[in-house]
Amino acid sequence: MAGLSYTMESVNPATGETIETYDEPSDEDVEATLRRADETAGAWAETSFAERRSLLEAAAEILRERTDEYAELMTEEMGKPITQGRSEVEKCAWVCDYYAERAEEHLQDEIVGAESEARALVSYEPLGPVLAVMPWNFPFWQVFRFAAPGLAAGNVGILKHASNVPGCALAIEEVFRDAGFPDGAFQSLLVGSDKIEDVLDDDRVRAATLTGSSGAGRAISQAAGKNLKKTVLELGGSDPFVVLEDAPMEQTVETAAWARVQNTGQSCIAAKRFVVVEDVYEEFLDGFVGEMESFTVGDPTDEDTDVGPMAREDLMDDLHEQVRASVDAGAEVLTGGEPMDREGPYYPPTVLVDIPEDAPAATEELFGPVASVFRVADEEEAVEKANDTRFGLGASVWTEDLDRGERFARRFEAGCTFVNEMVKSDPRVPFGGVKDSGYGRELSRHGIREFVNRKTIWVQHGAGSGTLVE
Repeated sequence: MAGLSYTMESVNPATGETIETYDEPSDEDVEATLRRADETAGAWAETSFAERRSLLEAAAEILRERTDEYAELMTEEMGKPITQGRSEVEKCAWVCDYYAERAEEHLQDEIVGAESEARALVSYEPLGPVLAVMPWNFPFWQVFRFAAPGLAAGNVGILKHASNVPGCALAIEEVFRDAGFPDGAFQSLLVGSDKIEDVLDDDRVRAATLTGSSGAGRAISQAAGKNLKKTVLELGGSDPFVVLEDAPMEQTVETAAWARVQNTGQSCIAAKRFVVVEDVYEEFLDGFVGEMESFTVGDPTDEDTDVGPMAREDLMDDLHEQVRASVDAGAEVLTGGEPMDREGPYYPPTVLVDIPEDAPAATEELFGPVASVFRVADEEEAVEKANDTRFGLGASVWTEDLDRGERFARRFEAGCTFVNEMVKSDPRVPFGGVKDSGYGRELSRHGIREFVNRKTIWVQHGAGSGTLVE
């Protein structure tokens, strides 16, 4: 498992201050992590749902007790506004509670109708150690939406977190340890991306999940695929937010702006392309620009801050280059459009219009608080524009006619569609995408069944058919 060693730094994006440094684990340390996971997997798979329920409930309680501590950690490491950090910790507690309550129901044996002299069923059984490669933008939530169902299903987890949030990675491991989970049930592995293929090659790792870019998803799926290992990928998005002529405009405008800038716009499911029919285009645009300009940009530790710094300087530079290239191609900036003159990678809420079809703001994912607004003639053109993207994660449509909204939602090429609501993940419903946004599902009954063996069990009570055809 050779590779260059390096030191991982946790840096506060708002101040540039180095919070902590971490040495990459040695090859021996990685081996020990894999061995613990493998040794724990068998016993953990045999635990009862009652025991798993108790431990998940304990994890939820710890999260709620330490809400401020973990929110502050996210704010320090990746710049999340503190109030949004608290909400994220609470959501992690919710997903633990959800699977504590529902895992047994979701994984109960499924009786299948077969021959009169036989009993057939499907049993949902754990696979073993699962590798989770996770991003920095929701450093707790995106881990817990894998970990809670994974542990509830009887699997064990190995977390390779993003290199700029090592403190969050270790804190999550701490939650499960302090809740009473076995030492090898959930472990953080602070290694660089160059080590991931070696980990996936190891026979003790049975499957992998990744939340991240399309490029990272391809790399993980190729590495896992050559070893015939199951993967679930939640990748990028360029979600359309469609405004029809009968949209409830006040609610639509307010939600549109927040859907774009929440988490400083650094979200795969943030609304990014606003597709507005001609009849209400000017009305929407006037209100939308006003809402975008009303947000407070500032210190993420301040309770009144809506938009904090971007997570890293290079991420802001990449975003600004996309804006600049779009403007050079002919797009117009209505507000924002330049890095802010202050310490830290702060980018203001930005609105672009008159965007050419081949400009970055039309074809690429803008991972920051920049909105692309498009004018279309009618509903049919809105559908076409919404689906004119290589991504297919989430989408929303806004209309007073709910039946019309549902019909429209069925025409989206996306995994998660909403009518009169911003795209969001919720433990009760499946989450995931299509096209370049990945495959597989997280959360709900569907998510917990991704990393299980759907085992057929056939019990013959009488004489069988004797059929030998496969």
